[in-house]
Amino acid sequence: MACLEVLALVLLILLPFVFFKRNSKERRRILNAVDNFNGALWVPILGTTWTQLVIPRSELFHQMYERAKKFGCVYRSWVGSEPIVHINKAEHAEIVLRSSVNITKGRNYDFMRPWLGNGLVTGGGAQWQIHRKLITPAFHFKILDTFQEVFSEKAQMLADELTNLADGQFFDFYPLMTHCALDIISETAMGVKINAMKDADSEYVKAIYIVADIVLHRWFRPWLHPNLLFKLSPSGREQQRNIRIVHEFAEKVIAERRERIEKFGIEEMSLDDVLLGKKKRLAFLDLLLQANMEKNLLTTQEIREEVDTFMFAGHDTTTASTSWTLFQLGNYPDIQEKVHQELDSIFHGEERPVEPNDIVKMQYLDRVIKETLRFHCVVPFLLRRLTEDIYLDGKLVPAGIQVSIHMYNVHMDPEQYTEPFQFDPDRFLPEVSAKRNPYAYIPFSAGPRNCIGQKFALRNTKTLLATVLRKYKVKSLLKHHEAKYKVDVILKPQNGMKLAFEPRTL
Repeated sequence: MACLEVLALVLLILLPFVFFKRNSKERRRILNAVDNFNGALWVPILGTTWTQLVIPRSELFHQMYERAKKFGCVYRSWVGSEPIVHINKAEHAEIVLRSSVNITKGRNYDFMRPWLGNGLVTGGGAQWQIHRKLITPAFHFKILDTFQEVFSEKAQMLADELTNLADGQFFDFYPLMTHCALDIISETAMGVKINAMKDADSEYVKAIYIVADIVLHRWFRPWLHPNLLFKLSPSGREQQRNIRIVHEFAEKVIAERRERIEKFGIEEMSLDDVLLGKKKRLAFLDLLLQANMEKNLLTTQEIREEVDTFMFAGHDTTTASTSWTLFQLGNYPDIQEKVHQELDSIFHGEERPVEPNDIVKMQYLDRVIKETLRFHCVVPFLLRRLTEDIYLDGKLVPAGIQVSIHMYNVHMDPEQYTEPFQFDPDRFLPEVSAKRNPYAYIPFSAGPRNCIGQKFALRNTKTLLATVLRKYKVKSLLKHHEAKYKVDVILKPQNGMKLAFEPRTL
């Protein structure tokens, strides 16, 4: 292992010089532009990532937030020999996100490709555009209506699981919510039940989390960036073992679903039937396979990559948005009471599943979720590799460089939000939102590469919250300002989500 580390260091030292020599003119242009921005002290090999390596992971998010105060709304960092320009304001985020040219994801997404391939989250170019166009109909509101049955069924299972826990005692809600979200996404994405709420030790579930954790571990360690060296490292071998588990599971399901289509015919799995309103529950995978039989645009591997992407992105977003909303409601009883009143006016005490028409009526809950996601954005940073020059505050940010949009900082800009650290759902009243820059609120990104599944995520979250809050009151152990974050592929609570539930009396 010592020999491998020495080799890694040698390559890290030599590669920038080789790159500089072969691309001297373009490289010098990038370096001159980067030098115009403030930033942390650069050191050989590590760049500025040494500051992330010498602090506990628990302090990482706070450090990144504080850097904007220290270095300004636009500053630079170095990950090894790779420069990054950081963006913290809506008007700067707009320049990047509205572009139809600068849509290439940053290098950190490369580390997800062994797992997610070139799916919608990680892919780019013409292939990404083909996939996006093909997959978009699968998120039509009528398709979401067919998923509503699954949302409601699993939400009721979550509420039932809380029955024995609703004794006013605090417990970590996050694992239970994670398993519920996995049950929802496995059934809506692949059409299979993994029963994560009942079987928390699922090998597939564990594998997803191990892979995601290693992706972040690798990003802050430049010596693990070269693929060959990473594959030879212990974390690289561990990641590969778990990716194999995830892929084999998805491939097995795809083979079974394709066999079903071939057996019953394309009419049995018609996307048009769903859009015409016929009662039929199809999984995301079914819709992909059916659409692909007509156009034959996706290989089996590409279908698996999109299913893996949906499985990962779909469950983590739901877990985070639902958990953080309950956390906020547990801190603000007056706001929670308004949510209870709205739900009571919709359901009138009836114990029935949440239906699509109910979702539209949850306007106050919608504002509560939006304000929650302003504070606790699911994905804390968006990285893009520029393919076209841009200018920020009159300074050149050249093509070839990476930019990182800090969504939390954008959401906390006092120029966009009065008293930004105050939790106020009414700041998302239509007449109030209209006064802000449209890029001041970007929990699901924005522009051509916005999250295709955001309506799925929000409907799912509303169904879960409505089902739980009709039965229970919630309290938070930590105060609003005491929340600590664990920086992962998504933003998670550092020490779990300690909540307490009590039955409501109507």
